[in-house]
Amino acid sequence: MVNRATTSALVDEYQVSFQTPLPSSLFEAMAQFIDLHPQWDQYRLLQAALAGFLLQQGGQQSSQQRELTRRYVDCMFGSRNNLT
Repeated sequence: MVNRATTSALVDEYQVSFQTPLPSSLFEAMAQFIDLHPQWDQYRLLQAALAGFLLQQGGQQSSQQRELTRRYVDCMFGSRNNLT
């Protein structure tokens, strides 16, 4: 399900909710990472992983590339409050 919410007059954000099975080793690694890094949560981790993957794959327009880079850097070095 995709929900589009306007967060400001200039930025539109999409919220995607999904469920998918994870291999137990991936789930355990994710849980261990989050336990060791309390400033991270499952949402921040998945946003960083998805943005990083898309950046590596390339093929986006330059404006999309900039937004992905911003999102990735915010996830990696920003606070949880900057992720929306």
